[in-house]
Amino acid sequence: DDTKFIESIVKEISTIVRRVPLSVAKYPVGVGCRVEKVMSLLSTGLNDVRMIGIWGTGGIGKTTIAKDVYNSIASQFDGCSFLPNVRETSSKSDGLVHLQKTLLSELLWKENVVVLSVDGGVNLIRDRLCCKKILLVLDDVDHGDQLNALARECEWFGKGSRIIITTRDKHVLTSHGIDQVYEVKPLDQGEAFELLSSYAFPTDQTKDISRDLIDNILDYANGLPLAVVVLGPFLCGRSKGEWESTLGKLAESPMKDINSVLKISFDALDDNEKDIFLDIACFFKGFLRDYVTRVFDCCGLNALIGIQTLIERSLVTIENEIRVQMHDLIQLMGQDIVKQECPNDPGKRSRLWCYDDVFEVLSEDTGTDSVKGIVLLLPSQEELDISPSAFTHMRRLKMLIFQTAQVSGGAICLPNYSSHGGPICLPNDLRWLEWPECPLSTLKFSVGPKKLVRFDVFNSRIKELEGNLK
Repeated sequence: DDTKFIESIVKEISTIVRRVPLSVAKYPVGVGCRVEKVMSLLSTGLNDVRMIGIWGTGGIGKTTIAKDVYNSIASQFDGCSFLPNVRETSSKSDGLVHLQKTLLSELLWKENVVVLSVDGGVNLIRDRLCCKKILLVLDDVDHGDQLNALARECEWFGKGSRIIITTRDKHVLTSHGIDQVYEVKPLDQGEAFELLSSYAFPTDQTKDISRDLIDNILDYANGLPLAVVVLGPFLCGRSKGEWESTLGKLAESPMKDINSVLKISFDALDDNEKDIFLDIACFFKGFLRDYVTRVFDCCGLNALIGIQTLIERSLVTIENEIRVQMHDLIQLMGQDIVKQECPNDPGKRSRLWCYDDVFEVLSEDTGTDSVKGIVLLLPSQEELDISPSAFTHMRRLKMLIFQTAQVSGGAICLPNYSSHGGPICLPNDLRWLEWPECPLSTLKFSVGPKKLVRFDVFNSRIKELEGNLK
């Protein structure tokens, strides 16, 4: 009996230690009343197993509400797991397997859970959690396959369990048999005003900014918390004339959408901050901050002040104090800015990250001086054909990163790279080269002084470097 008593104490202490509250929002305006409505759907006092949905458009606050609910009720369960960015993670190679591993690790309190396939993960979740009262949040789900892999049936989980799913697509919920759904409504005018004021007027002094001017600007936010949160820091400390100028820019936009609102904040950044923002949006969302900082510094950018400014402008966040994150709508806005540099010719854009664009530019030798960076996670089943002169005209290329995809069981499948007609010649302005597992036998650099700072070709087949590289 003493042993059981000690085990219960250890379990309770472990539970307290492991349940670190999730960061919700700096100013949770309007969150409380919405959380109450979700709580009424959950009915945590009942002993059934229940799945509920939180549904709404992007930037409406679904994740914020789910985090607040999670923090409020986590102590009532034997195990808890909050899986963010399910849509984005599952789209990557072995993404669903990674999500299953994370789910099992957090709910079973085991660090090294082995999952070799989605089907294997399904069996593990069903068999290991069927008698355990758990709280599971699946954030940003967009496909039924994700639910089938992570929470197919209520019977997978123990009595009293609660599963919360956030999504932009209500059909994902109804097709899974989830009929208890909370639709998140936009902020009303009073809530939007309070949220904007919290950011724009932190000292409660509105100076000479009239309520009508504030309301006119808020009309373009359409009650979306994300838009208000981005506008607020941008407008903070600005004069009445600058507020009116901002309203004028919003009015000029042919589309009264969130992109035009978010772009106002981007346009006010300096060149250093714009480059860092676009690199994060196109290349480095979800990467470790230390790694991203090293890349930026090596490429001649001021990473410390640049990233901090983006954080202060609510364009970037730091997850768990180590990982660079960005709301997907802000990311899409950044990527769209790059695509609009030359919609029909990727070789004339500043950044390349999509497989099709990279393949076209490198195989057809259509790159230009406009290209500053190429970062590609190449799927193991794809092939990349690189012309020997592919980089000849990319004289401003500063970073080139090719990463191979990881597959089940920890093995690595090397993608197929090929170069016909001689070695690939890299530009002298290149600062950061990262190409682990490079299958080419020779790399060549142009004649003249080099600016290369990072040369990472770990486990490559390179036998010769041409071009007087020292």
